[in-house]
Amino acid sequence: MGEAGSCSGPGQDAASAVEPTSPGRRPSKAVMDRRLWRETSFGITGKLLQVNWLYVLLLCSLAGVGYVALYSAGGGSPEPYAERHVMRFAVGLLLMIGVAMVDIRLIQKLAWPAYAVCLVLLLVVARYGHVGKGAQRWIEFGGLQVQPSEMMKIALVLALASWFHRASWERIGNPLFLIPPLLAVLAPVGLILKEPNLGTALITALLGGITFFAAGVRWWKFLLAALPVPLIAQFAFTHLHGYQRARIETFLHPETDPLGAGYNIIQSKIALGSGGMWGKGFLQGTQGQLDFLPEKQTDFIFALIGEQFGLVGGLAVMGLLALIILGGMLIALRCRHQFGRLVALGISANLFLYVFVNIAMVMGVIPVGGVPLPLVSHGGSAMITVMLGFGVLMSVHVHRDIEFSAVQDRI
Repeated sequence: MGEAGSCSGPGQDAASAVEPTSPGRRPSKAVMDRRLWRETSFGITGKLLQVNWLYVLLLCSLAGVGYVALYSAGGGSPEPYAERHVMRFAVGLLLMIGVAMVDIRLIQKLAWPAYAVCLVLLLVVARYGHVGKGAQRWIEFGGLQVQPSEMMKIALVLALASWFHRASWERIGNPLFLIPPLLAVLAPVGLILKEPNLGTALITALLGGITFFAAGVRWWKFLLAALPVPLIAQFAFTHLHGYQRARIETFLHPETDPLGAGYNIIQSKIALGSGGMWGKGFLQGTQGQLDFLPEKQTDFIFALIGEQFGLVGGLAVMGLLALIILGGMLIALRCRHQFGRLVALGISANLFLYVFVNIAMVMGVIPVGGVPLPLVSHGGSAMITVMLGFGVLMSVHVHRDIEFSAVQDRI
């Protein structure tokens, strides 16, 4: 049964790789029980049982918060935002469970092809993409707008995790080994900057840096890479688009143009501040209900929540988001293989950056960047992309104990 050409399943291969026994020696009952459990756990039913349903419940709770907020943004009606939000989340939930059933080893094999497809889509965006609000970021597919830069962040994490998977400490210390993954980060960052989409480009670059650090790249190399950053930032500022420069200037002095460039952030701060400790009550906020608050269904939805439910409500939402992020990191810690650990950490970091940029932007801590709040803001493309990432994260959890085959040498 163990010879080449036999019909042994992946669970059996994994078990025998982890727990070898001496020739002619009968395995203990405990070892046999563990092998049997691993073999059966690779069936669909076993995989469904391995799904972290508490984590799924947290995601459903966050989507429920989004429904309540979007119901309010629609003026106390499920249309046009809340009803679509539920349908999109239901589709995304099915997608997440489906991806969770896919063997993580297959996902690892498809990592670089997925990266290549996303890179091609970014090139298509640069040539034929849909233009909106001064930026060219979307591709039209049968009435559905797809933003490849969001998909690229997931694909980049998978590609980098595949590259560093089982790489030795000596190999990671070799500068030549770091050139391909570095180029893999710079290529999409450059294309996203050209859209232009400065916020997503910075998040993509940070994701790459986090994955490099988690893989074991020495800290002094990050210091060397950071030395030219002030010069690059000065050069980049002089070549920013007019609206991008206006966002930075508005961030520093929003009161200089209260009815123009500074309007969004001023109204957001008013909404958050007027909520007080307990908020004005559901459907009772003035800034949101009287349409003073701009983009209340997307970028500034947290300000809408803060106005109606106050500091307590805002902290509750942030606490729920923190549990989801920490849950992803816990999945990374419990995973036995390097690929899964890097993927889980990267997806958790992506979620953290989403949340940090959105909430910090709404509070006026950083310039407005147009980043939605995951599973809360209105948007179909963002919802599907986020749920796809959660599906990969859940696949890491389901397949946390599997063994990868030997990895071929790389440069």
